[in-house]
Amino acid sequence: MADSSPAITPEIVAEHGLNPDEYERILAALDREPNIVELGIFSVMWSEHCSYKSSRRHLKKLPTTGPQVICGPGENAGVVDIGDGQAAIFKMESHNHPSYIEPYQGAATGVGGILRDVFTMGARPVANMNALRFGSPDHPKTRHLVSGVVSGIGGYGNCVGVPTVGGEVNFHSAYDTNILVNAMTVGIADTDKIFYSAASGVGNPIVYVGSKTGRDGIHGATMASAEFDEDSEDKRPTVQVGDPFTEKLLIEACLELMASDAIVAIQDMGAAGLTSSSVEMATNGEVGIILDMDKVPCREEGMTPYEMMLSESQERMLMVLKPGRENMARAIFEKWELDFAVIGEVTDTRHMVLTFGGETVCDIPLGPLAADAPNYDRPHVPTQPSAPLADIPESGDIGADLLTLMASPDLASRRWIWEQYDHTVMADTIQRPGGDAAVIRVHGTSKGLAISTDCTPRYCKADPVEGGKQAIAECYRNLTAVGAKPLATTDCMNFGNPEKPEIMGQFVGCIEGMAQACLALNMPIVSGNVSLYNETTDADGKATPVLPTPAIGGIGLLDDIDLMTTIAFKAEGEAIVIIGHSAGHVGQSLWLRECHGREEGPPPPVDLDIEKRHGDFVRALVADGAVTAVHDVSDGGALVALAEMALAGDIGAELTLPDAPNPAAILFGEDQGRYVVTTRDPEALVARAKDAGIFVAPVGATVGDALSLPGATVSLADLRTANDSFFTELMER
Repeated sequence: MADSSPAITPEIVAEHGLNPDEYERILAALDREPNIVELGIFSVMWSEHCSYKSSRRHLKKLPTTGPQVICGPGENAGVVDIGDGQAAIFKMESHNHPSYIEPYQGAATGVGGILRDVFTMGARPVANMNALRFGSPDHPKTRHLVSGVVSGIGGYGNCVGVPTVGGEVNFHSAYDTNILVNAMTVGIADTDKIFYSAASGVGNPIVYVGSKTGRDGIHGATMASAEFDEDSEDKRPTVQVGDPFTEKLLIEACLELMASDAIVAIQDMGAAGLTSSSVEMATNGEVGIILDMDKVPCREEGMTPYEMMLSESQERMLMVLKPGRENMARAIFEKWELDFAVIGEVTDTRHMVLTFGGETVCDIPLGPLAADAPNYDRPHVPTQPSAPLADIPESGDIGADLLTLMASPDLASRRWIWEQYDHTVMADTIQRPGGDAAVIRVHGTSKGLAISTDCTPRYCKADPVEGGKQAIAECYRNLTAVGAKPLATTDCMNFGNPEKPEIMGQFVGCIEGMAQACLALNMPIVSGNVSLYNETTDADGKATPVLPTPAIGGIGLLDDIDLMTTIAFKAEGEAIVIIGHSAGHVGQSLWLRECHGREEGPPPPVDLDIEKRHGDFVRALVADGAVTAVHDVSDGGALVALAEMALAGDIGAELTLPDAPNPAAILFGEDQGRYVVTTRDPEALVARAKDAGIFVAPVGATVGDALSLPGATVSLADLRTANDSFFTELMER
């Protein structure tokens, strides 16, 4: 075999993100020294980003099956049945480190990558979502990062012609030097036209399609699996550069070819590029693969096999075709002005073999690269429970507290963001950003897909188990609130350094809580992504991890979009009813933090039985037309939920003050499992709730142009000014 220099030294091994024990495993797997191409391939395949070596033993605890699940984790995206011979295909992934280093391209290529994960499986992408976390608004880089990330998401999604229909955005100082950019895509496919990645058929041709390979993104997967430090911004060459117009052509070309019977297997070139796509296809099919690197389309002169295999250039796919279909496939891709090249074939060797210049430059058994990659049982310690609040503050001015909350970074209007996204392209968006969940019509039908992204990281830090439960439960509530039956979820697990037992303990705790909630609420995890080492070490050696952030993306099904509900008050004179007990839990609440400067206490407990019962009850009310508006109660509590409903409908309300020793705790507490609804027939709703054994409380009626409580009146105009102020002030600095 050809010797691809340089010689492998301990320093080169370390530069590739491999520790000495892992290098010894490579020596044992090969029974010889690797060359630089082989070392590079092991380095990316064994990176945290590709191998999940710290997490996969714990991910197995998550429920992943159900009667609605067609395909769970292990493929490019998850697949669930939505009836009538159709399936929803969806996934969420992270692009955190690249987006901090180069926010526009990092976010843009995050969108491009998740789009490919979905259309690789035969689906036409129909909606994008995102979950973003930025540092303190006062941090000097926050404005720059917000501007770049939002522009990148909008620039790519708008140009490729897929609507960005919603998401979530939070701010916290824990993200000052390590933002989180999680992107989600949902697509629709026919259940008999779903494509998978398992290569098969010895001798079948392997073809490369899409853009040419360049030197951008080399070692991107390895970089995404390491902590940041003060030199991290020097890693700009590892950030990929995207072209949404090429991606659009690639979508259309792939879908056109998929309409034929030519494709045996297909895989996008995402993290680790040609390496991961070829290894995964061969591994999933239990075959071997041989690639001729001289045939790989390159856009730069003198590229080496090492560079070609590790490049993460965008808008590229790898396929296995049936013999004799090459010319037909080539004609399709050339029509769409995309590269097409037969670069190898399927073998029976269970090895990855690469040739270049007529010589073999890589020969690696596939087992050690994938199935037998390192699988660590990292030490972990549970997070110690937060002490109960020693005292619960009271409010000197409930109206002033409400205005403070509505102007706070976590509750302020996101209009500045979503107005930069084309959320109506394709003409099937029927609930736009700003509600509990986005809703898109399943084209040509009366069905709708509801989509939501959710997580409350401050809860996860205080109590990972309860925080993990709450992330799933809130997603469940948001889907329910628009009238959809929750179907399944995808996750994006963003955590710090897993080699630290307290961080690993957060991960394990969140997984435990998520698993409990997924089982109780029948929302299996069908796809996802793990992003670890979201942690930055400063010049003094102090490490700052992000808050534990298990972002959840969920989808639900509406059988009839005409029955969909929104959060907006619809008319004056309707009764307002809160479903669920309001006990006044203010630990970890935004009111405690924003109005009293305290980020402490345990998070609100999640009763999964109550979540399920309340969700079933609310969906039945929606289906029967018994409610005119629905909004779940989450950040900021019931009074914030009421303010958001009033602003959305431009109608005020007269409210009763809770009969409690501390009314502010009831109004701003974040007790779980609650919804606010409006109805024209409150007596019937209360009677129905009583029959179902569900607690409800009428709290007022819609009227006027203000929120009025005994002793406190806040005009909608003042609420709107407060709510719109944050992003205006942030982005005009």
